[in-house]
Amino acid sequence: MTAIGIYGSAGRMGLAIAQAIEAAGARLAGGADAQDAPEPIAAAADVLVDFSAPGALEDHLAAARGAGTPIVVGTTGLRERHQAMLDAAAAEIAVLQTGNTSLGVTLLAKLVQEAAAALDWDIEIVEMHHRHKVDAPSGTALLLGEAAAAGRRMPLTELKVESRAGLTGARTEGTIGFASLRGGSVVGDHSVVFAGEGERIELSHLAQDRSILARGAVRAALWLADRPAGRYRMADVLGL
Repeated sequence: MTAIGIYGSAGRMGLAIAQAIEAAGARLAGGADAQDAPEPIAAAADVLVDFSAPGALEDHLAAARGAGTPIVVGTTGLRERHQAMLDAAAAEIAVLQTGNTSLGVTLLAKLVQEAAAALDWDIEIVEMHHRHKVDAPSGTALLLGEAAAAGRRMPLTELKVESRAGLTGARTEGTIGFASLRGGSVVGDHSVVFAGEGERIELSHLAQDRSILARGAVRAALWLADRPAGRYRMADVLGL
């Protein structure tokens, strides 16, 4: 029975993941939060799941590397320096990092990439989350933006437009726009709009319960547990 450890175990996602571990027939190796040392959980687990905070990632990766334990990172708000940390860890252990562990979002990203490759239309990404979310655009919105940029064979950093206010002028051709909405208790709604002349395609995913993310995280953890060192994606879990 695979033992899964949780970083960020007292948070909403951590609690949901603990329930999903039991439902999947796996074993909870324990949890750790900001006040806890990360090393004991890394040593006790066959695989780790991290839904904590960007500031804790360095310590959690160090503990995972020290114990030789694979890790799934679903923490959002990561920057380039965090990606460099993940790359370094992946030289020694299996690392799967994603902005969203939902299986539906994983498939959506694949569809977005294919649509972006096939159509030279304008692309806008709209996301809405609950009032307590602290980062914007969401990790999922950025994941979908990366998929769209990959379809255009361009880095997202060269195409991304995150805000429009005032007299901005006409839309720059080829850019990918982001809009973030916050309010209420929305778990996560994401739409990618492809707008052409006289027609429009919208690809959307609506998360109605946080448990979908927890189930995806556990599935990813069970898949990752016996993988060799390297960087992996949720698409790898689904064989996409």
